Amino acid sequence: MIARYQTEEMARLWSPEHRLRTWAEVERLALEAWAKLGEVPAEAAVELARTLPEGDFEPDFSRRMAEIEAETRHDVVAFVRALAELSRSELVARYLHYGLTSTDVVDTAQNALLKEALGLILDELEGVLQELAGLARRYKYTPAVGRTHGVHAEPTSFGLRFLSFYAALERDRRRLRQARETISTAVLSGSVGNYAHTPPEVETYVAERMGLTPEPLSTQVAPRDRHAEVLAALAVYGANLERIAVELRHLQRTEVLETAEPFRAGQTGSSSMPHKKNPVALENVSGLARLLKSNLQAALENVALWHERDISHSSVERVILPDSTTLAHYASRRLRRILAGLSVNEKRIERNLGLTRGLIYSQRVLGMLIEKGLEREAAYRLVQRNAMRSWEEERDFFELLAADAENPLTPAELEATADPAYYLRYVDTIFARFGM
Repeated sequence: MIARYQTEEMARLWSPEHRLRTWAEVERLALEAWAKLGEVPAEAAVELARTLPEGDFEPDFSRRMAEIEAETRHDVVAFVRALAELSRSELVARYLHYGLTSTDVVDTAQNALLKEALGLILDELEGVLQELAGLARRYKYTPAVGRTHGVHAEPTSFGLRFLSFYAALERDRRRLRQARETISTAVLSGSVGNYAHTPPEVETYVAERMGLTPEPLSTQVAPRDRHAEVLAALAVYGANLERIAVELRHLQRTEVLETAEPFRAGQTGSSSMPHKKNPVALENVSGLARLLKSNLQAALENVALWHERDISHSSVERVILPDSTTLAHYASRRLRRILAGLSVNEKRIERNLGLTRGLIYSQRVLGMLIEKGLEREAAYRLVQRNAMRSWEEERDFFELLAADAENPLTPAELEATADPAYYLRYVDTIFARFGM
């Protein structure tokens, strides 16, 4: 992970010292469980607990483990030896890792870390939702032109844009919560997942104390569809973050200029063009979303492992799990700050509403002509030919309609169609669906 995208919280969570401390917690709780079963002296768990720091391990422990791993070529073996050395206890040295296999420790700890990471992302997502809700309410009754295919379509509420984003991220919140529940399992079932050397009671004890649930059936490893679900939720979340970023980037284009991301004093947009104010933060969010989406493919490839276990997934997960959770957390925080400082140009919104000289009211005119008694096809031809003339000759749409001999609408009736409020009359109904 590139350091610039690491938030302080995620940097700590995925640090070697915190990861190893989580491994040690699994080992400590497993010893406690064995002691309660009367299979291991209770003092072994007590002495291990005394050995462990209150917080994360110091870097010295990681360095010592690396020295041992250089010889053993096995990270968990190196960890167990380094921890036994640190304890200086014969009981710990004898019973540490009792009945366990490496994946029991690694997968249980990793799932606990993923649960914590998803919690951090959900906390940051709440801030994004709050900003979107505020913008939606603020511009609820602000008429703005809606665009389909990038072309001016009809008036809409400017606030509905933000409410639409809010609705999408509410769905993401549900998906991320479900993914957090899915990944929150403990796996202490032994070398081929049949509890031959560690009874299910040990797994249950560790799970309960780590805020996890026992894996119903593992083959040694936790089933990787669980991890794929996490990456899928993050990928969809990334897609929605990109959707927001792309829309706001479009709205910042010079030809539109309805919104602009924050531009601080002293900031420069270009090394050669002093006038530039570019949507670089939003472009950053778009780029990071591509990584979130692409990492899902690797997670899907990890689901199919050989027989009870291989480690083809391990090297992949060392990258995609810290990276995806870290990127999602960083992108969420960056978007929240963009939204908090977003500049909205209401004069430009109003100007853009009239840019097509009335063409955006064509459907309303069509409806009124039908109400006047014209058949739909005839009404459509009447409106379309005047609309095309308006485009080509850059003339006012309503002036052309008023001069059309086949038009039965009075000037007052035509003028009544050009009321943006007509298009906002159900805005309250839509907002009420979200408790706003």
